Amino acid sequence: MNTEQFYPIFLKAEKVTIDSRKIDKNDIFFAFSGDNFDAATLAEKAINQGALAVIIENKEFENIEKNIFYVSSTLKFLQELSVHHRNQLNIPIIGLTGSNGKTTTKELIHAVLSKKYNVQYTFGNLNNHIGVPLTLLSIKPEHEMAVIEMGANHQKEIELLCSIARPNFGYITNFGKAHLEGFGGFEGVIKGKSELYNYLINASQTILVNENDLIQLEKTQDYQSKITFGKVNSDYYFEAFSENNFVGVQYQNQKALSKLTGEYNFTNLCAAASFGLHFGLNFDEIQSALESYTPTNMRSQVVKKGTITLVLDTYNANPSSMSASLHNFITFEGSKTIVIGDMLELGDESKKEHQDILRLAQNLGFNEIITVGKQFKNVNKNSAAFESTDEFIQYLKDNKIQSENILLKASRGISLEKAIDFI
Repeated sequence: MNTEQFYPIFLKAEKVTIDSRKIDKNDIFFAFSGDNFDAATLAEKAINQGALAVIIENKEFENIEKNIFYVSSTLKFLQELSVHHRNQLNIPIIGLTGSNGKTTTKELIHAVLSKKYNVQYTFGNLNNHIGVPLTLLSIKPEHEMAVIEMGANHQKEIELLCSIARPNFGYITNFGKAHLEGFGGFEGVIKGKSELYNYLINASQTILVNENDLIQLEKTQDYQSKITFGKVNSDYYFEAFSENNFVGVQYQNQKALSKLTGEYNFTNLCAAASFGLHFGLNFDEIQSALESYTPTNMRSQVVKKGTITLVLDTYNANPSSMSASLHNFITFEGSKTIVIGDMLELGDESKKEHQDILRLAQNLGFNEIITVGKQFKNVNKNSAAFESTDEFIQYLKDNKIQSENILLKASRGISLEKAIDFI
């Protein structure tokens, strides 16, 4: 079985899934096996549940009459099928990566462009070597464009994802201190994320550039096919404003106030607005999209809990995003407590980076500093320090945080959001 032979079957399918629990009628199930489980054993059951076809990598369970097809690698076949499908598509595809703000920016771009077009986009954070193919395979004939988020924690990963998605447009949100261990330091981050630029330049495609970002400027300075924002003489110029801790953008004489907190989200709003203007939307449509977008994914999410204002930013954390969050939170009116959890995947830089963030927090002068995680506990000798979120929750059961504003910020692995119900 090759992709060209299988493609007519794919075109009849409702969707592609790798989760046996989510198989619906006329789905295609890719049976990914783990070290301790052979998913091919679920093939017959999947067909009985209504699956149109199953792709397995165990020849023993192949049954062509029932549309159970053997391939040497389910992953490779998934990627090859997505590339074949991409080759049939004649719509703009926007590729998006960066150290911070990828998912929020992707959702903002989708919200804006959806005011005029039928847009498919990466669901959640399915942005890796499996998620990108799944997103591509979810693009249907009715879709007029797509926004594909690309994540990476080591070099050559963005290069691979670009070879699969083949974006016509691309944007890098920023270059920050994320996944330092995998990338081999900050210079490695720049090199790895810039693989998107390399692809777009070699393919003569279009780059969106924030001209206030010196790295973006340097990497694209000799390239002509660009959309720019950030400077007065850029293609699009926006001014920032804020109300009640929320950030907004002003374009010419019109304003759009988002439901996002943090000055760092200003460029995310600018990127979405720039794509909107480029693709022919007027600012009234863009304003409506930006003001309607409500974050619900623990990224710069503001939640009122009684008299307390909670800022939930617990989906990811690295030194760059942590610093930005702290600088933003100190501007809130009223008393302020920060609960900051470990920043993961920093490798040899971990101790220094946690020391630097703790020092920054102390210098900014928050009413109370609480740290969660072993890395912070190793360097935190002056404030409340807990090894885990569970230990912090036990503390909260007997000790109420008194501040009017509370920030929760940590890497995903700390699961700091579990503490919300106890605050």
